Amino acid sequence: MRKKILFTPVIFSLFFCVYAKDTRASATVKIRGSIVETACAIDVGSRDQTIDMGNLPLSTLHRDGQGPIRHFQIRLVNCVLARQDPAKPNWQYFRVTFDGSQSRGLFTVNGQASGIGLQIQRDDGEIAIPGKGLPRQSLPVGERDLSYQLRLIANQDVLMSGQYSSQLRFKLDYE
Repeated sequence: MRKKILFTPVIFSLFFCVYAKDTRASATVKIRGSIVETACAIDVGSRDQTIDMGNLPLSTLHRDGQGPIRHFQIRLVNCVLARQDPAKPNWQYFRVTFDGSQSRGLFTVNGQASGIGLQIQRDDGEIAIPGKGLPRQSLPVGERDLSYQLRLIANQDVLMSGQYSSQLRFKLDYE
């Protein structure tokens, strides 16, 4: 009798193990990515930035046609000139392109405010045109801070007060 009692749980446990195995769900995970050769890395703190434009009186935009400048930087780190493939020439230059929704050469904003757009300007005065690369610059070795200015510009539409936001992207191309 004892043998049957001990033997029965073993059979049941084997049965449940097999049954559990047959009812497992399966899934597929799709993964994409790429490995690219770049001359520099972008510092983590420069990748996703939020710039507070503050509160601006509508009268300032009526009077001046623009708001105050807000500064921001993109930090390049671990820059090297040598390429992985020695048959290819070393990196010499880079070009920054800002992209996003645009109208009349300005980056557009979303929200209740209207009659405004955003303008990005490099610290040397070069204005970023949405989707078009800024003039190329010499590639540094090591690290470099790229300084930019952001400001609101009246865009000739009717100015209306309200909250606004925008999302802009940037990319670096190396030559």
